[in-house]
Amino acid sequence: MSLYRDVLLPRLCHLAMRNRRLVPYRRRVLAAAEGRALEIGIGSGLNLPFYPAAVREILGLEPAPRLVAMARAAAAASAVPVALIEGSAEAIPLDAGSIDTVVTTWTFCSIPEADAALAEVRRVLKPGGRLLFVEHGRAPDERVRRWQDRLTPAWRRLSGGCHLNRPIRAMIEGAGFRIDRIETGYMPGPKPMTFTYEGAASPQGGRRA
Repeated sequence: MSLYRDVLLPRLCHLAMRNRRLVPYRRRVLAAAEGRALEIGIGSGLNLPFYPAAVREILGLEPAPRLVAMARAAAAASAVPVALIEGSAEAIPLDAGSIDTVVTTWTFCSIPEADAALAEVRRVLKPGGRLLFVEHGRAPDERVRRWQDRLTPAWRRLSGGCHLNRPIRAMIEGAGFRIDRIETGYMPGPKPMTFTYEGAASPQGGRRA
């Protein structure tokens, strides 16, 4: 066991993600969730209070055992039934076409094989299902991008694999999704770490009910 990776890092992630500036993003994105929802990288369960009544069940996928344990208290307090699953986004342990909504919030930056994870998201979504996301990633400004590229190798080692420079929109579209809504911009804070993509996407060829 690595004390930093397995014990300290999950606590640090929980504290960082409790930032109140993130709450409006959570509210806006989760407002569109419905049906049977899968949250990838549920972490300590900070999104759970924001799921709307249109969601009948939440499946929370998380690879870090310590974060799964931390999420249990939030799951117990949720108005919507929650099942926590310890597992990888690159191999989601669910049937194809079994999910109405997939939610990711500040998650795809740290998944080792993000393209494989997006392929899995598309596999588990029902026809007409949607991916709802808030992610930070590659900025449009050349100077900021250069800093993202310089900082990412060291940042990944400190932050559990987080990439500052992933091109989120291009990744989603390259995995066979159509962007239905997207808003981008910098959050308050250091620009290399705060360029944000917020929106919704549907599998190409899917049809909204």
